[in-house]
Amino acid sequence: MARPHCPRRIATLPGVVFFKPAGIPLRDLEERVLPLDQYEALRLADVEGMPHLDAARMMGISRQTFSRILASARQTVATCMTQGMAIRIEGGVIHLETPAKSGKVRCGKDRSTI
Repeated sequence: MARPHCPRRIATLPGVVFFKPAGIPLRDLEERVLPLDQYEALRLADVEGMPHLDAARMMGISRQTFSRILASARQTVATCMTQGMAIRIEGGVIHLETPAKSGKVRCGKDRSTI
């Protein structure tokens, strides 16, 4: 049995959750899902320009896990752009951080601080 995913902390939900090539009806497009943790990794690394270690700490994951999530996100976006697919941003094992809440996120069976 695979190990359960630790919830990844994200700061905000995206304002837009769907992207598609212009001029092509949605019914004619193949669609790929970009999970919210991958969206957050793209935002932190590529928009905010944050070093991987700092971004990983913000998301509550290891640097190696952050790098894997980021690589997967970049592959999804690049595939959609080069093959004319739509992107839907949704899902994933996440924990939405709020400014007033700074508790730790734990993995495993004891998730009392989530």
